[in-house]
Amino acid sequence: MKHIQNQLLVLTICLFFSCNAQKQTETSNNKRPEPNVVLLLTDDLGWQDVKCYDIDEPSPYETPNMDAFAKKGVQFWQAYSPAPTCAPSRCAIMSGTHPARAQKTHVVGGAPPTVYANKDIQRIMDPWYSGRMPENEMTLARALQQKGYKTGHTGKWHMAINHFAYPQPTDQGFDVSTADRGATTPQTPHRLTDFATNEASDPFRLDENGFPYHQNSQDALNFLKENKQDPFFLYYATFLVHAPIHTRSKALLEKYCEKLGVAYPTDPNHWDVEGQNNPFYCAMVEMLDYYVGQVFNYLETTDDPRWPGHKLSENTYIIFTSDNGGMENAHGDIVTDNYPLDKGKINAKEGGTRVPLMIAGPGIKKGIQTDVVVNGLDFYPTILSLLNIDKPNGKHLDGADLSTLLLKDPTNPKLVIGKDGKERTTMMWHFPHASYQSTLRVGDYKFIRNYDYKNNPRTPEFELYRLYDSTNGTEKRVDIEEANNLATSDPKRVTEMNTQLSSILTEMKASYPSYNPNYKGDIEHKETVPTVISALKKNNQVSFKYKENGAKVIQANLIYSTNGGHRYEEWFKAEAQINANNTVTATLPKGTTHYIINLIDEHNFLVSYPEMPTSKSIKKTKETFSKFALSNL
Repeated sequence: MKHIQNQLLVLTICLFFSCNAQKQTETSNNKRPEPNVVLLLTDDLGWQDVKCYDIDEPSPYETPNMDAFAKKGVQFWQAYSPAPTCAPSRCAIMSGTHPARAQKTHVVGGAPPTVYANKDIQRIMDPWYSGRMPENEMTLARALQQKGYKTGHTGKWHMAINHFAYPQPTDQGFDVSTADRGATTPQTPHRLTDFATNEASDPFRLDENGFPYHQNSQDALNFLKENKQDPFFLYYATFLVHAPIHTRSKALLEKYCEKLGVAYPTDPNHWDVEGQNNPFYCAMVEMLDYYVGQVFNYLETTDDPRWPGHKLSENTYIIFTSDNGGMENAHGDIVTDNYPLDKGKINAKEGGTRVPLMIAGPGIKKGIQTDVVVNGLDFYPTILSLLNIDKPNGKHLDGADLSTLLLKDPTNPKLVIGKDGKERTTMMWHFPHASYQSTLRVGDYKFIRNYDYKNNPRTPEFELYRLYDSTNGTEKRVDIEEANNLATSDPKRVTEMNTQLSSILTEMKASYPSYNPNYKGDIEHKETVPTVISALKKNNQVSFKYKENGAKVIQANLIYSTNGGHRYEEWFKAEAQINANNTVTATLPKGTTHYIINLIDEHNFLVSYPEMPTSKSIKKTKETFSKFALSNL
């Protein structure tokens, strides 16, 4: 009897441990796996182009999916792009490196410094800037790929000198890349023709909701469908709402003509009605909303195969934003209006850099609106932190980790910590192109340094604006229009912010625009510009003799190409040695095919030898700069 009791006791104990083990296994199997990430980067979508960002006057654009998504996470009212144009913002987001530090400050790049269109009338010229990220860059995609994430890119790339130039996404850490323009493919012969139809043979066939088929969106959905069994990172870069401004949906075009009270267009080349009154663009914004809504809907309705009983959205961090502010004018069109923000894309004022930003995901509270100042540079460190992935060894990141802010209190700016271990209160933009500005935001104030101010009555050297008043702990709007320049009335703050801006730019080794010595108008010190007399090459050593005409040469750069004459000809910069005998010497890097020398004098005039033609003439004639440079072949 005692033996039987012992057997029963042993059996009971075994059953207990067996059941407990099974329960632990079930619990373990239902543990939340590694989170996914979807970074949805729109193209040229302005701060006032999304309905839920309406202030002052209501926008005509209908964006129900974006508006609904904003309520599922945190909506940032003071979010910024790293730059006022697309390529530097994209490179900064993917690399985590500030455009000024990366020497990637504008689109295209990788060309010798020269005047854009007319040497007689352009006072100032752009510095050399890189055409791309370095091929060995530790991108966000590569960092996640090395941790077992399936990485996918779909849509626009534009992180090289051409959409399809090297390096491509699969060279920069992406397992999969697709770049079909879909419904944004230009209509032929013009935008008042070639609308999508219900015909089965139509590649843009209208769906059940009347929207054109859009391969760009379908590629994003395909990646999610094919890779949901693994932790994934999807970088969905939309072609919408970038120019050309057109829509394949005739119904949407007609809808917005009626809504705006404007006549149906008859001129396919121009739209001159000011404000947010372009029916083509209205239709594009609603199309964008529809297509990104498909992605949101898929994540919300699809079971997570790695987490039974849960939807993909429950374990996916989604970041929705834009690469720069809205493009107000393009190719003969008034496109949109960023008001109350001043200016737009290609300008470092608020309209060119402030963007919509919504972030949602596991652990992030819903329905939160915040005035905390953030930047696209913050995405890299934030995503690493949310995924519990260490920063790659030796990787410099210029942004701040927003994970504590997102998971604890998205309205508390003290949770955004800068490099000094204190609350981040400073943000800088460097745009030595087009509008020629560097800007600095410190707390409530925005400081602008203009480089093209000499003999330019329209542009002051410095501007200072108070955007908000946060002295009582809340953000009170003051002058987000940047209409009241305080530079004259607050010279002390101007001096302090200008000094701080210089310090940041110096630490980043930023490049600056220079004056054009061929400018025909009056400009101080033009007559003292140095002259290059001769050039000599021996093996891989080059030497240039120059004459000073009153101004001292303070900087010399070798500008060289390793693929001169190629379709995607690209130029790089290396420092040259200034010698006491009025010579400059440099070593040609391995593989150099062509080269020139740039001298910059003490008054910031740039002299090129040989002298380069304008960028516009190169583009028009389809020639290459190497034709006018010194050859090493």
